[in-house]
Amino acid sequence: MQKLSKSALFFYACAELPITMALFPVLVFVPRFYSTELAIPVTVLGSVMLAQRLIDLVADPVMGLVSDRTRSRFGRRKPWVAVSTPLMLLGIYQLFFPPEGAGASHLFGWGLVLGLSVTMMHIPYYAWGAELSPDYNERSRVAGARAMAGILGSLSAQLAPIGALVLLGIGGDRSVLAVVGTTALVLIPVCVALTVWKTPDPPNDAPSYVPLVPGLKLMWQNKPFLRLVIAFMIGSIGLNITTPLYAFFVADVLGATAQTPIMLTFFFLSSLASVPLWVPLAARLGKHRAYIAAFLLIACAHPFYFLLGPGDFWWMLPITLATGFAGGGFSALLPNAMKADVIDLDTLESGENRAAFFFSAWSFATKVTASLGGVLAMFGLGLFGFDATLGSRNSESAMTGLRFLFSTFPSLFFIAGALIVWNYPITEQLHREIRAKLDARANGEAAPAASR
Repeated sequence: MQKLSKSALFFYACAELPITMALFPVLVFVPRFYSTELAIPVTVLGSVMLAQRLIDLVADPVMGLVSDRTRSRFGRRKPWVAVSTPLMLLGIYQLFFPPEGAGASHLFGWGLVLGLSVTMMHIPYYAWGAELSPDYNERSRVAGARAMAGILGSLSAQLAPIGALVLLGIGGDRSVLAVVGTTALVLIPVCVALTVWKTPDPPNDAPSYVPLVPGLKLMWQNKPFLRLVIAFMIGSIGLNITTPLYAFFVADVLGATAQTPIMLTFFFLSSLASVPLWVPLAARLGKHRAYIAAFLLIACAHPFYFLLGPGDFWWMLPITLATGFAGGGFSALLPNAMKADVIDLDTLESGENRAAFFFSAWSFATKVTASLGGVLAMFGLGLFGFDATLGSRNSESAMTGLRFLFSTFPSLFFIAGALIVWNYPITEQLHREIRAKLDARANGEAAPAASR
């Protein structure tokens, strides 16, 4: 199997950097900014996040079907990646630079625009990546390149406001959104253009015509996919509980309001450094065993945050390095590399490459878990009586609730995810058998159904 060139991996991953750079503050800084400076109650904020994701119940599968069935001189994936970009830029501008008097309706409307544009972008883009190579280990390289670009994007989202704080003395959530938003608006069109222009087309880009209902039935019967997506969803709920609470924890528990980007920088540096280690580890142990290791590491490290209190900002660092290392494999690299393998199983059974249809289901799962995690975090704060309004003083029980929600509660989901993926069936050997049957079919030979 011919390896993809480093330049092909670079140009494919290029678009992920500025998009992740823009999306990460939406999860981390937008909830705190809109709840504190724009005075939206945390329960209303959670309801807005959930309502946006419910609309994705329709948008994601529609986008998957449309991308799989697209016929154009530019293939199935590139046109949608290009068309989604202007819409994404508009959503970022409105969300990061809200006008005077903006409230929950502004957050809902423009958050929805941004979410739909991300759907139009990511489903074809991720399906494109799954199609770049049929090889079990080569797919880890593709997912690793994209994961590193995403981590660099999230890291850039921290470094830009740190630079503004150090050089210009500008700090706070509003400055984070302004600096990151401006940078993303410049970089996104450039990087997306490079990806569309320089990344090779998939070897097999024929449109799919499997009808919706039979296609859903085949997906439901794909037991490895169901196990993978359920494990990913449960683990991601834990991660997405911590994401919107990060700024609250650093500001309100540790008393280091302007230093959230600094600690997040260490988190993403650790994640970035771990990716080149997770790729060979996945080849050595198998992808699912490496995924279990990442689950267990983050599950064991996270409860130590509960021990921290006012003035303990730098004691947070070793815990952050451990969770960041786990995050390098846990969040993007390993599950996405495994997902490409289950699509091969579906191709064997359906007779067509329906990568975007599977990625639409995955995208929906990602967004639902992001919303569920955010809703649990925001309603959890409300349950413990936490008041996010600027200048408010919270009781000891409210602060303990915040510490519990951020530190210990997510580990229950991480452990559950590890247990679900424990006996995941698609090993390198089984995937080799699936690919052999697909190759036999492509050469006009009869191929039996893949074993599970």
